[in-house]
Amino acid sequence: MEEGAPQNNQLSRKCYPYPLLHNVHKYLPPPSVTCTLGYSCETLYTEGDFVYFHYGCDGFNDNGWGCAYRTLQSICSWIVGKRSANESNTAVPSIKEIQQTLVQIGDKSSEFVGSRDWIGAIEVFYVLDMLYDVVCKIIHIAHHDDLKKYANVLKKYFEEFGGLVMMGGDMDAASKGLAGIHISGNQVYLLVIDPHFVGIPESVQELVDRGYIRWQHTSEFVDSSFYNICLPQLK
Repeated sequence: MEEGAPQNNQLSRKCYPYPLLHNVHKYLPPPSVTCTLGYSCETLYTEGDFVYFHYGCDGFNDNGWGCAYRTLQSICSWIVGKRSANESNTAVPSIKEIQQTLVQIGDKSSEFVGSRDWIGAIEVFYVLDMLYDVVCKIIHIAHHDDLKKYANVLKKYFEEFGGLVMMGGDMDAASKGLAGIHISGNQVYLLVIDPHFVGIPESVQELVDRGYIRWQHTSEFVDSSFYNICLPQLK
């Protein structure tokens, strides 16, 4: 670990302008699809607690470029919740602290701090490894590949780790979290935690009603986009 890099217990204490929502994935029932005769229906969710981070939730305006940072913050809150409930949100890095971490490990130049540059699954991996000593597995899904083919990989991940997953792409540049999978025969849905919400959510139901927390069929993702999926390896 490089000297001067922020660690979990060195992150600045956070004060948010309003209470952030917790465990938004628990409010959405499985998709209403009929189980095909002879096939099993199974739904798996992120296990443990996490905080829903979204655009501007800490008073910092990252509208239009900070979605992967926000998903990373939600994953950090899941890790913190697994390790120490007493730390709450205080050990989740700010966007600036995320940028500083990437500079300090040599992944980015100093000009990156304070920029609006996007990050992806690889940077999420680096930050989780640096700040929390949590390694990740990266799945690369090529352009026009069938996302459904990776259903068993994701199912196994939720069975073994029950983590919160980050998903990012190129043509589909809207980074998002994945907090569950539903498999019904050959139908596969992913539970999307979308950080693009702007404003103060009145409730989880508002997020559901407006589609920020949603089940999304694998056919509804952009098949002309590649996707990288970051799977934190923490039990």
